[in-house]
Amino acid sequence: LFSTGAADSCQVTVTQPRFQEADYSTRTAFLPCAFSASGCSSSPPQVLWFRFLTNKHEDLCTPGCTDDQKYKVHLLPGNNISLQINDLTVDDNAVYICGIAFSDSSSPHSKQAGDGTVLTKTEKQHSNGKLIFMIIASSLLFLYSTTVFTLFVVYKKISSGRKIFQAIAQELQKQRYAEHCRQPDDLEDDTVYQNR
Repeated sequence: LFSTGAADSCQVTVTQPRFQEADYSTRTAFLPCAFSASGCSSSPPQVLWFRFLTNKHEDLCTPGCTDDQKYKVHLLPGNNISLQINDLTVDDNAVYICGIAFSDSSSPHSKQAGDGTVLTKTEKQHSNGKLIFMIIASSLLFLYSTTVFTLFVVYKKISSGRKIFQAIAQELQKQRYAEHCRQPDDLEDDTVYQNR
């Protein structure tokens, strides 16, 4: 039997632009994120922001921001949100992921993450690095998009934002390790099949 409570039918969809570019002279970036919610409570959701760098993952705002001078979350009309990043440098080039969580709902669809926005700030003279970063970031988006979806399943069971992020990072590492280990086995199986 299913409960007919509004919280149980809560369903959230999160959308983000795939790429955002900032000129080398830009000091502040605003990353947009939009969500739609149906069957959810009237209470405002929690807004979470994470970022994926080349070899590490960081929780930026979960929901409180780790650095209030560097990051600010803005709630805008019409279920729109933006992450403000101050003192922007090329070190901020990363994949930024927006998450929405109606924590008072028991529905698995009440906690969702976007596919991520690749933020690229160009350097004044070295623009070739931008193309390489875009390729790497696109690959990261492809690898991580399905795993990030599990963020809010984990979130439901873990209260601390830091623990949530650590759990996601561990899951990503497991997935990457599994994919790496699976490839030689697949080649081996093909060789055995051909020999038969």
